[in-house]
Formats: sequence, structure tokens, C-alpha cells
Amino acid sequence: MMYNRKGEQGKIPTRSERTFQKFNYWYYSTREGVDIGPFDSKEDAQIGAGEFIEFIQSAEPGMIATLEQYGKRAA
Repeated sequence: MMYNRKGEQGKIPTRSERTFQKFNYWYYSTREGVDIGPFDSKEDAQIGAGEFIEFIQSAEPGMIATLEQYGKRAA
């Protein structure tokens, strides 16, 4: 069963798998639209995604804006 995340209200949005494999390596996608990797295993990519989320949660607003701009240019 899916639940709202902390701070979310209303209908639960569609969630997608954050990790994916390409050419025998694993990557994760950020909400900003950036694919990060390569990692040797899915587990390593999942750990990297978790560390990225922790970083974003503690980042200054200017850093988040920079990442969002980078994601728009990469898309």
C-alpha cells in the first residue's frame, strides 16, 4: 500500500522507479531530470539516490535552483 510522503496531502502521485540499467551499469534519475551514474549494481545506485535525497533536503535554496537549471538544460 502506498502512503503520502511527509508534507504531501491529497491524492498520492504516481511514483516511478528511480533506478534503471543501461549498458550493464546502473543509474538513478533525479526529480530535476538528471541521470546520475554509472554504478556497478542496482544497490549502489539506490544508495547513491538516497544520499542525493539527503543532500537535497539539507541544501540551500540556491543549490536546488542551480540543479533545476542544470536539469532543464540536460533534458
